[in-house]
Amino acid sequence: MVPSPREAAGLRGRLERDVPMARHTSWRVGGRAERVYRPADLDDLAAFLRTLPPDEPLHWVGLGSNLLVRDGGLRGTVILLHGGLDRIERLDARTVRAEAGAACAKLARATARMGLAGLEFMAGIPGTVGGALAMNAGAFGGETWARVRQVWTIDRAGRVRARAPADYTVGYRSVRGPAGEWFVAAALALAPGDGRGLERIRALLARRAATQPMGRPSCGSVFRNPPGDHAGRLIEAAGLKGVRRGGAMVSERHANFIVNTGGATAADIEALIRHVQETVERVHGVRLEPEVRIVGEPEEGREA
Repeated sequence: MVPSPREAAGLRGRLERDVPMARHTSWRVGGRAERVYRPADLDDLAAFLRTLPPDEPLHWVGLGSNLLVRDGGLRGTVILLHGGLDRIERLDARTVRAEAGAACAKLARATARMGLAGLEFMAGIPGTVGGALAMNAGAFGGETWARVRQVWTIDRAGRVRARAPADYTVGYRSVRGPAGEWFVAAALALAPGDGRGLERIRALLARRAATQPMGRPSCGSVFRNPPGDHAGRLIEAAGLKGVRRGGAMVSERHANFIVNTGGATAADIEALIRHVQETVERVHGVRLEPEVRIVGEPEEGREA
């Protein structure tokens, strides 16, 4: 068992079994996870990891945005970082340390209230700091790793390491670094603000609300922008706005969003992703690459 009752007795986090992942994804779809652990803090996370066998599948989840869990669910253990590892603290006059489970929007507002500038763009990222680090998330022209001074990672043995940006190869929505390590925190370098940070955040969010679907479950942008173009423009030009597969639909407001109109399955969404890729490639000769991570098993007897 993972972990045994004796091993779990000393842990301070919450361990659940057979958990519907629809509770933990922004699309509100997904099968059941064998186990879900929400650590109390970094020390508790390290202790929990040490109880696991070395071949235990691990899935790291923040707010569940940019994540599609198939209807057959997940084998192994899901680590839920939001609600446990979400501390934000000021290290010095221009540096903030944020744990991986902190919501990006919360971090944007917190640093603006500190009188610091540079993370306003994060108000438009619908995920956590850990996810933003893992994919170099961006919004409104800003990107996460442009502000990273240092990161902390953890491995399966519960060892925490401090690493420099030079340890990673960072590109557009792409980050490659040491294998077998996961982000648990980052130190971010900022600049003195002018007292108008919260005002700028409100303006950015109003712009987002005017151009993106806000009333239905989605994962944010589904596809990466190809070089020199925009995925949304290509999808719209291919006549795909409003196209449906089951309860999943290409948004009529922003074509790079797929929304759950009610009752969608993960298979519906995955089938629509594939249909958009195939149509855009046939019409434009461009193969769109998803930003969204697709994990888990298809529902038995049903393929996407």
